[in-house]
Amino acid sequence: MAFTRSADGTRIHFEVFGRRDGEPLLMIQGLGADSRGWILQRRAMGARYRCIALDNRGVGRSDKPEGSYDLETMATDAIACLRAAGFDSAHVMGASMGGVIAQIIGVRHPEHVRSLVLACTACRHLPWRRKLLHSWADLALAEGIGSFASENMRWLIGSRSLRRFALPFRLLGPLALNVPDHAFAGQVHAILAMDDALRLELASIAVPTLVLVGSQDILTPRGDSEEIAELIPDAELAVVWGGAHGFMFENARTFNQIVRRFLLTAEADGHERLPHLVRG
Repeated sequence: MAFTRSADGTRIHFEVFGRRDGEPLLMIQGLGADSRGWILQRRAMGARYRCIALDNRGVGRSDKPEGSYDLETMATDAIACLRAAGFDSAHVMGASMGGVIAQIIGVRHPEHVRSLVLACTACRHLPWRRKLLHSWADLALAEGIGSFASENMRWLIGSRSLRRFALPFRLLGPLALNVPDHAFAGQVHAILAMDDALRLELASIAVPTLVLVGSQDILTPRGDSEEIAELIPDAELAVVWGGAHGFMFENARTFNQIVRRFLLTAEADGHERLPHLVRG
């Protein structure tokens, strides 16, 4: 367990695990999720990479400040964790909101990025999704995060899994979100405040990039990932058939295989041009 301080003094928790001499992999989770969201990736990624998995501000063991949140600030939180772990650059993997944060790092802080993995994410707002996110924040503030988790699993879990495991998801969903109501709403509003102009800057990304999406993802559908892959030069698009928004745990084996295959190629391509450690 480790902590670092962001530029505004917020304490951010992160874990470092995996192969000690492996290349660094910075892992950024999505809305309301902490580093436990990568639990089914720990072994697969840690076998080869030195993993840095953080709790975004507002979740897990990180501070949960009142007031507004900002994705640009959360990107610098992630970089602070990377540097505190002893690295100046890393392969960066983000899911959902974490995928947007990873895009921001790729555009604003390219010197810290060896490659990008962008999972179940988007680069622009859509009117229906903006309305949905507003309703999530309102529900969390009015009735608590438990109500949100119980009522909105269908956006995160595939229909087949939801039918088979409906009761466990309803019971365990609220427990999986280690986030107070105000912090969840703060993260939602940070997403809503994201400038759509970010997508116009994706063409500047010059590192190997993998974009993944589940074929049954209804929150960030395939079209979102196709747009990102078209905007980032030479980006690779992978579709996980049968996967929904939470495909990193529903389809963990396939997810891990695709990501590891990509990272091996990116690692080989960039081995000669990027530094490994900045401090021990």
